[in-house]
Amino acid sequence: MSDEFVAFPKIARLSRQVIVTEKIDGTNACIAIDEQGQIRAGSRSQWLTVEHDNYGFAVWVAANHNALLELGVGTHHGEWFGHRIGKRQYGLNERRFALFNTSRWNAENRPACCEVVPVLYDGVFDTAKIDAFLEDLRLNGSRMVAGFMQPEGVIIYHTAANIFFKKTMPNDGAKGKT
Repeated sequence: MSDEFVAFPKIARLSRQVIVTEKIDGTNACIAIDEQGQIRAGSRSQWLTVEHDNYGFAVWVAANHNALLELGVGTHHGEWFGHRIGKRQYGLNERRFALFNTSRWNAENRPACCEVVPVLYDGVFDTAKIDAFLEDLRLNGSRMVAGFMQPEGVIIYHTAANIFFKKTMPNDGAKGKT
């Protein structure tokens, strides 16, 4: 037995602020910018290059270098989606990058080459409200791409726990991928 004590983690309260956004069907991507203005493109799990790319994201980052500097120093996560990416593709002939951090980015302050995932709700955790937003997406379609009638679901960011959850449509409870 080790002498090192392992503390039990603090438990976050469920009834705290959540930010619910539309879940976009594409591929997770990130842009990292250092203090010298160097930019790197990444996927969910690795750095990308124009030679070892992920659906052309690294090529897009290189082509939009100057505009992306507006994001500032740090790592900026989002979804690369559209033409021939994911199951849904949104009926688009182009590819787009949507930033996840809705507490920082919005339509007024984002770089012109980027979008921001649509915020559906910002308030205290409420299962009924989350279910209502899923139903609204099912009936009225995507908020990310107007007229697209097969949205994937929602992402719930619990601010106190600093953790993300997802609910997908139509088979959120189905076993399989996480």
